Amino acid sequence: MHPEDLPAPDTGMLVTHFLTVADVARSRAFYSEVLGGEVVLAENPCIVRLANSWIIMNPGGGPTPDKPDVTLRPPEDPGTATSFLNLRVADIARVHEQWSALGAEFLTPPIDRKAEIRCYLRDPDGYLIEVGQATGMLHGHLADPPAGSG
Repeated sequence: MHPEDLPAPDTGMLVTHFLTVADVARSRAFYSEVLGGEVVLAENPCIVRLANSWIIMNPGGGPTPDKPDVTLRPPEDPGTATSFLNLRVADIARVHEQWSALGAEFLTPPIDRKAEIRCYLRDPDGYLIEVGQATGMLHGHLADPPAGSG
């Protein structure tokens, strides 16, 4: 481990994404071997640099002094998501093919949504991950509004 690889800015702020995982080794392998991240710290917490950000992973647990009423646990209902990781790629067809070959299971193949081409997959704990490629939005074509919003 090199201190310069850790998500610790000299000034200002940077964004990381924390995931509560059931099996750190399994999740570490997914984010490094399937999605191509670099393991910066293997455990306590596990930190994987993924493109220009970091994924931080630890097992769940009960309240701590700094979060006295909060229990951490992986998702329990795959049909409900309150947030998800959004990965933007340059060539979604290539990424879909590569990650599928490495064991990623996508919900659908990439779908053209006017503003972008996108698809979703889940990590080993069931976290939803959107993979998208900007297409039409680069030329002023926006996506349709979400269902039920109009």
